[in-house]
Amino acid sequence: MVGFILKFILTAVLVYGLSMVLPGVALAGLDSAAILVVVLAILNAIVKPILKILGFPITVLTLGLFLLVINVIIVKLADYLMSSFDVHGLLNALLFSLALSVVNAVVDMVID
Repeated sequence: MVGFILKFILTAVLVYGLSMVLPGVALAGLDSAAILVVVLAILNAIVKPILKILGFPITVLTLGLFLLVINVIIVKLADYLMSSFDVHGLLNALLFSLALSVVNAVVDMVID
């Protein structure tokens, strides 16, 4: 339980840091970063599996690169659902998605 809470807090802080560093990504504050982490978790749990199933043929044809497009769609959906989170353009959404994946991998390595 403590590990889960620590991962959540670290991810929220690092998401806020990413929004400060990456151009084209705006986040209202640390509280918005915590809400964004929850929204992204819900979207990854519900919407992402559906998109993976629907996009499986394209994913096979592109040798997995279509998964990057699915990640961009998830980030843009979070942008659409949250008024305090704004991503300008698809390239910025891709950069944010890739940076968030790296951050999550680092957090998982540190906590686990």
